Amino acid sequence: MKSELHVPSDLNYLNIVENWLLGCLKIQFGESVDWSRQSSRLRLALVEAYSNVVRHAHKEQPNIPILLRVEFKQRDIAIEIWDYGAGFDMSSYFPPNPDDRQEGGYGWLIMNRLMDKVEYQLQVNGANCLKLEATIPELTNS
Repeated sequence: MKSELHVPSDLNYLNIVENWLLGCLKIQFGESVDWSRQSSRLRLALVEAYSNVVRHAHKEQPNIPILLRVEFKQRDIAIEIWDYGAGFDMSSYFPPNPDDRQEGGYGWLIMNRLMDKVEYQLQVNGANCLKLEATIPELTNS
């Protein structure tokens, strides 16, 4: 199954973005998932990615849409976040050091901790793509 959502670059749409993802997940997996754990993990990764696009890539340009795409293959999920900003040079990224008390730079770290795989591609047909991948574990009766 695949689903797409075109949404304005506006944090007021964050709830719509989260509900779209959770709705797709529930249709795909039903009650075979520990939702308390998995929904928090996936929502946080998506919220971080979406808000980064709004705040950085599309800086105060709500008229530029963000394309969100989710694809499921068995228990694997791939979430793509497409933006039309200048892009971010990953070679200039250094993980934050807690001793430095820096304000930014935690998003990439958070997404990599929450997801199984995180990829970022610059300028693919005029857009940038952040791809978040994870395998959704089956609910265990323990």
